[in-house]
Amino acid sequence: MKTIGQILKDSRVAKSYSLMHLEGMTKIKSGFIDSIEKENWEALPPFPTVLGFVKSLSTTLNVDPKMAVAVLKRDYPPKKLKVTPKPDLGSKFIWSPKLTFAVGVSVVLFTLFGYLIFQYIHFISPPRLAIDSPKENQIVVGNSVTVFGSTDSDAKIIVNNQPVAVSDDGKFSVNLSIAKETKEIVVTASSRSGKVTTVSRKIQTAQ
Repeated sequence: MKTIGQILKDSRVAKSYSLMHLEGMTKIKSGFIDSIEKENWEALPPFPTVLGFVKSLSTTLNVDPKMAVAVLKRDYPPKKLKVTPKPDLGSKFIWSPKLTFAVGVSVVLFTLFGYLIFQYIHFISPPRLAIDSPKENQIVVGNSVTVFGSTDSDAKIIVNNQPVAVSDDGKFSVNLSIAKETKEIVVTASSRSGKVTTVSRKIQTAQ
């Protein structure tokens, strides 16, 4: 059974057409005609173009075009598909319910861990303490001075050995009785872990 290449070549030789002569008649490059006759498909354009070449050549060489096309389809090798033994599924991201659960659990754990770390650092750190009054070297007239400031809401405040209540927002205030000999106001803030912060203010009495 003849192949498409043999059919076209035999017809060309029977008519004594050279490749160049057939190129002039069909406007198909002689190199393409030679590749079709030798069935060198790798050297030819894609199949639709080759199909057009065969139709034109068969018409010029008085070969039944339908028969030539049928033989070409029989002889033309199938297109080789690249098959990957193990498809790369990692490149395609798919959001699954399991991933949603895992992300949710991770966020909860991360938040909880961060909160515990924050609480631990707060627990072991000395309490914050800011004294707004009295100012350093403030002159105090009379036998009392108002001491107020802010600290951590869970801290305990002692002003010159006198306990002072702390509000929920960390504010504290006390009207402290002083003597002429009082030269300093000492404020101590103690945390639950026993950490202490002390701030002192020197005062001048004008009694």
